Amino acid sequence: MGLSEFSSVGKKKLGVQVLLIILDVIALAFAARVNIFQEFYFMADLFPLGLAITTLIILFFTLVLDLAIQNMPTARPAVEIGLLYVLSIFWLAFNAFSTSRWRNVPMNCGSIPEEYSDTRAWCRDVQALKSFVWIEFVALFFTASFILRYTITEHKRGRPEVWSGPLSRYTPRAPPQQRSEFLRQTYTDYFGARGTSAFEKI
Repeated sequence: MGLSEFSSVGKKKLGVQVLLIILDVIALAFAARVNIFQEFYFMADLFPLGLAITTLIILFFTLVLDLAIQNMPTARPAVEIGLLYVLSIFWLAFNAFSTSRWRNVPMNCGSIPEEYSDTRAWCRDVQALKSFVWIEFVALFFTASFILRYTITEHKRGRPEVWSGPLSRYTPRAPPQQRSEFLRQTYTDYFGARGTSAFEKI
C-alpha cells in the first residue's frame, strides 16, 4: 500500500496518530515499571496502566483499519472525534485522581539516600509517569479539537462530504455550486485515489 492514495491532510493526521501511539507506549512503559515496583497494589498506579493499554489498543486498531480499508467507518471524522474526546475525558479524570495520590512522592528524587537505589529509581519513574499521563491527555484533546475544527471549516466552505469518508483520504474539491451541473458527485470524487475521480479527469 503506497502513501500516494492518502491526501496531504490525511498524511498529517496519520502522523499525529503515530505520535499519539508513541506517547502512549512511553506512558505504558513507565506505568508498568511503577506497578512492578509496587506489586500492582495501588489504584493510583493501576489506573494509568489500564488506561494506557486501552488507549493503545484503540489507537492501534483504528490506525491499522484506516490504512487497510478505504472507507472504514471508524476513520470518519465524527467517529474519530468522539473516540478521542472520550479518551481524553478518561485521561483527565484518572490523571486527576492519580496525581492527587502521588503528591507525597518527593519531587527531588535525589534527596532519597543512595542506599535506597530502587526507591530512587521508582521515584524517577513516578515523576516521569506523572508528566507523560498529562502529555497524553493534552495530545489526545488537541488532536480531537484539530480534527473537529478542520472538519467544521470544510463543511462551512460548502464541502459537507468531509463527514462521509475517512479524513486520511479526503482531498478538498470545489463546492458543488462551482462544478458542472451535469457532473454527478460520488464518494470517489472526494475520497477516491488521485487521478481517478471524475473531477480530476475533466
